[in-house]
This record gives sequence, C-alpha cells and structure tokens, in this order.
Amino acid sequence: MRSLYSLATLLLLPVFFAHLLWRARRQPDYLRHWGERLGFSPRLTGPVLWLHAISVGETRAAAPLISALLHRYPDHRILLTHTTPTGRATGRELFAERVVQAYLPYDLPWAVRLFLHRSQPRMGLLMETEIWPNLYVIAAQRDIPLFLVNARMSEKSARGYAQFARLTRTALQHLTAVAAQTEADAERLTALGARTISVCGNIKFDVATPADTPARVAELRTLFGTRPVWLAASTREGEEALILDAWQRHGSDALLVIVPRHPQRFDAVAALLRARGIPFVQRSAGLTADTDTEVVLGDSMGEMAAYYGAADMAYIGGSLLPLGGQNLIEAAAMGCPILIGPHTFNFTAVAEAALAAGAALRVADAKDLVRQVHALLNDAEQRAQMRVAGLAFAAQHQGATHRIVTLISAAHPPS
Repeated sequence: MRSLYSLATLLLLPVFFAHLLWRARRQPDYLRHWGERLGFSPRLTGPVLWLHAISVGETRAAAPLISALLHRYPDHRILLTHTTPTGRATGRELFAERVVQAYLPYDLPWAVRLFLHRSQPRMGLLMETEIWPNLYVIAAQRDIPLFLVNARMSEKSARGYAQFARLTRTALQHLTAVAAQTEADAERLTALGARTISVCGNIKFDVATPADTPARVAELRTLFGTRPVWLAASTREGEEALILDAWQRHGSDALLVIVPRHPQRFDAVAALLRARGIPFVQRSAGLTADTDTEVVLGDSMGEMAAYYGAADMAYIGGSLLPLGGQNLIEAAAMGCPILIGPHTFNFTAVAEAALAAGAALRVADAKDLVRQVHALLNDAEQRAQMRVAGLAFAAQHQGATHRIVTLISAAHPPS
C-alpha cells in the first residue's frame, strides 16, 4: 500500500511544482527553496531537535513549545520546518536566529531519507494533523522518535483518513507517542491506529501575547477613532461579501474592521470594497478612519492580538460558510467577546467550551451575526461579562506545553 502511495506521490510531483508556480503569482516566495521540498535541507551537525509547523497558525502555536524546548535542551539546535512561505516568514519573525528553518520535503522515500540524513534530528515533533506515511516509517527505521503533538482529528478528517485505513494505521503505529488536544481527538486517532496517546490539552492556550501588544492596541484605537468597533477576524473567501451585504442592509454608526485570514487575499478584499463603493482605509496606510469611513481593512501581519484588544467584539471567520472555523483562543485571551457561525468543525471542542463558558455566542448566518452585533453594541453589561468569561476560559486551559515536554522527555531525556 505504501509503495502505491509513493508511486502516486511521485507521479503527482509535476502537479505539486505547478501548484507552487501558480501560488507564486501572488506570493513570489513560493519560487524559493525548491530544493528543500526534495530533501535538500540545511546540513546540520551536533544534536538537533526538529519541529514541523505547516503554516502561520501552527507556527504561532508552536512558540511556547519551542521556548520550552530551548530551555529544556540548551545544547540542541532547533530545526523548524514549514509547508508555506507565510509559515516560514512567521517563524523568522518569532524566532529569528534561535532556529534553523526549512521546508518539509514531499513525502517521497528518497526525499525523506535525504532530509533526515542532512538534518540528523535526534527527535521529531509534528504539529496538529500531519500524517505522512513515508516520513513516519522511515524515521522509525532510523530510530528517530517521532511525536504528533497538539494533535487534533476532526470527524471530517477522520472519515477522510479512514478511506485509506491500512496506510493510515501503518503510519500512526510508527509514532513514538501522540499528545492529543482532547479526549475526542484521542478516540478518533486511536480508531485510526495510533497506539500511545496522552491527552495534553491545546498549547494555543499557552501562547503569550506579544510584548508590544498594548502599544499596538493604542495605535489601532487611534486609527479607529471614537466609534464602537466590531471585528471580522480571519475571514475566508466568500464571507466578506455576506458580511457586507448584511451590514449595509442594517446600517450602523459602528466601524467594521475586516482582517482576512490569508494575506494573499488582502488585495481581493480591497477590490471588493472599491467595487461596492464602500469608503475604507487600509491598516498598512496608517490613515485614521474619519466619520465617512465604514470599513478598516486589516492588511497587516502579526497584529491579530492587537485587533482583538482594540475591538468591542469579534466574529471569528471561516464559520459562516462550511469551512470549519478558525481558532478563537487568542480572542478569548484578549478578553474580546466572541461571535461564531454554525460551522466550527475544525475547532469543535474549543468552540463548545467557549460557548459553555459564556465567552462566545453562536449565530446562524450573516443576518443573525449583524443582529447580534447590534444587540451587543447596545449591551455593555453583557460585553463585560463575556470579557471576564473569555479571560477565565483562556487561563483555565493553560498547561499543555508542560505536559507535552514531560511526555517527550521520557523518550529523549535532557543531557
């Protein structure tokens, strides 16, 4: 089965590189470091710990874990791999010279062997939902302990992996251990074939707010002016149009701030606002919103915590349409009242826990979202209660980083 998988991956290699070229139209960084995607990672010597974080969200989530690893293993170098240029840029922004960065190679046996030969990791950690059959098997053959950490497995993903049950089971059984976020994640991973699983919680609760966040919050509040502000955070394609339709029909003096999930969509959302004749300013321009401004386009990177801190409430994107939602933990940690749509299957446990804690409210659609925004804008007491509930919710679930480091230390004790 793995041989057929490897053959299919090899045959698809031209498609993969064509995809990189297509993505490079908007993100030229996709043209760089192609050799790494074939296993030509930096040559490293001395003890190396390797951690894979596919893109921006996983890289930011890995921050407390990387800090803990640097403290626990001070004589080791950290190799941080990614799949996307935005993930790589985020890693460079967060860790600078403290880590070595590369792209994870495509899951071809010879590329994986070359990657492991050149990087020589003593141990590997893969964030969240990264199942690569050749990588898992070859690492085990080389006696490299491999962990799936902060692991999550939605019902939808589990059904997808179950269609390739033998391949998935073989891969998961070669892991040293799995650190799952929740009991439900652990049960699904067990059903797919994982053996040694611990429920450690979600390390995104341990992510510290950037030190310059208060200054950025103050800067954004100056940009936004004195009006009430509601934030549409991490919006996905198709959602902005739904939100604008509902918002314009209702009418309000409040300011809408839209921060698209992916930076390559900043220009598309700006074009959408222009086409509709909506007066807006862009965060990147540094202009203050005047009384005619209806929307601020948050076209900046690394400021999401500040956006939450400067807003009176936030809708968490990806949940109005069946896209699975985005992470709401950062909003809760900033004490920002949260609104989520009906589709949160990628973050089911966190979403349900936030709702139960009173930190979030669920809306049925864009019309209901706007109705709830107006209700909250007119209810300062409920917003205050949701802020307190969000802060308590975020604090209550901390500690996963310590549990994960304790787990992996058993396989690779500090010297």
